[in-house]
Amino acid sequence: MKKWIVLTCTLLLFLAGCAGGQESSESGQEEKKENEKVTVVLDWTPNTNHTGLYVAEEKGYFKEEGLDVEIIMPGESGADQLVASGKADFGVSYQESITQARVQGVPLVSIAAVIQHNTSGFASPAEKNITSPKDFAGKTYGGWGSPVEKSVISSLMSQEKANVEDVSIVNMGDTDFFTAVKRDVDFAWIYYGWTGIEAELRGEKMNMVYLTDYSKNLDYYTPVLATNEKKLESNPEQVKKFLKAVSKGYQFAIDNPSEAADSLMKAAPDLDQELVKKSQEWLASRYQDDAPRWGEQKQEIWANYANWMYENKLLEKQLDAKAAFTNDYLPE
Repeated sequence: MKKWIVLTCTLLLFLAGCAGGQESSESGQEEKKENEKVTVVLDWTPNTNHTGLYVAEEKGYFKEEGLDVEIIMPGESGADQLVASGKADFGVSYQESITQARVQGVPLVSIAAVIQHNTSGFASPAEKNITSPKDFAGKTYGGWGSPVEKSVISSLMSQEKANVEDVSIVNMGDTDFFTAVKRDVDFAWIYYGWTGIEAELRGEKMNMVYLTDYSKNLDYYTPVLATNEKKLESNPEQVKKFLKAVSKGYQFAIDNPSEAADSLMKAAPDLDQELVKKSQEWLASRYQDDAPRWGEQKQEIWANYANWMYENKLLEKQLDAKAAFTNDYLPE
């Protein structure tokens, strides 16, 4: 009798344990469901334009919003194509490419400006003596084969009564800037926050002709974070959660550039530590700059650049600037 009681108790305890385990398992499944899987595709290899994303990941800001975020490289398809097709939820893009995409009926939408003002320009070694657009004449420009490049160069040169036809334009592909200007070209288009800072660290004197010094129409948002119209319609709450976490990530990078750089380097340990730190310091004050909050965009900026593209025959028709971007999903 005692043995039967012991066996019965043992069986009841075993069943209770199984039930508890099942409950725990179900609870775990519920917890997993709460963390929505989200994919973000970069425009290029990891760099300080992306720091806010990596900070949000490492500091747990995404998890706080119930998101399980995977940051991936673009591959051959490119970020815009993956986001437009819905194969990625969000991506790092540019006002230039979204403008062209939307005019062609591709439903990409910019949801946040990573940097408030265009920090790009034409760079050249100091010994080339290129200090203004008129000095491009008789020189060789190394680009990536986009018709936008020639139009931008022409726009700047015409202000100084110089002719873009006097510039030799070649495609340098993925050739490193520093290699290219020593071997094949005289100047190239760079982001100062990365390649310019690298030149400083190398001790290589360089001249910069910034686009924004010559035209307000070329002060566009580059880079931006983008998604597609379907995502905005079908899951607006996810977009808000994503941007809330990312905004915290970039705000952290603004306030703590050195520590934010550490977050980036943990995710991409092959990056040059000194370059990342210096670049992060340079960008810290430029992420938000004069905007009321990080990420905010102006319709005027979208319209100015689109009008410039249209006037330069780079667009088939006018852009509906209001539909190309939104501030509605940024945290207040």
